[in-house]
Amino acid sequence: MEGPQWIADNWVNLLNAVGVVGGLLFTATSLRAGAKTQRIANLLTITTNHREIWKHFSSRSELARVLDPAADVTAKPVTPDEAEFVNFVILHLSSAYYAMKDGIVIKLEGLRRDVCSFFSLPLPHAVWEKSRIFQNDDFIEFVESCQSSESPSVKGLAS
Repeated sequence: MEGPQWIADNWVNLLNAVGVVGGLLFTATSLRAGAKTQRIANLLTITTNHREIWKHFSSRSELARVLDPAADVTAKPVTPDEAEFVNFVILHLSSAYYAMKDGIVIKLEGLRRDVCSFFSLPLPHAVWEKSRIFQNDDFIEFVESCQSSESPSVKGLAS
């Protein structure tokens, strides 16, 4: 009958151990729920920023050529406003890429298709070729892998 005697002698220690283990389990559950909530909040922030960028596009008719698949950037070079807009998209894409890479946002399933669609267009492609040297190597690799692995016939930005 050593077991019951040991419990009688050490019930305080046993109760403390159960409390510590319970506290650790509660903390782990809370941290997991908090991380999930934060990833969703980060996704909402990225979505808000995405909407703001494209709202800017919609309100300025001089940017319409950005999404024109027939734009001839040789005959009519990229304007400063067009380059600025595309660079805003690149910066936003870079932020979303690193947020996904670090796991601080829910994975955006259609991101690769969006990247392929956008950079297959003449004007964004021309701006990317000039601004890519200012990007991190892993981000450049991501964008270019999207372009080479997806069909450029996908033209829609919403995926």
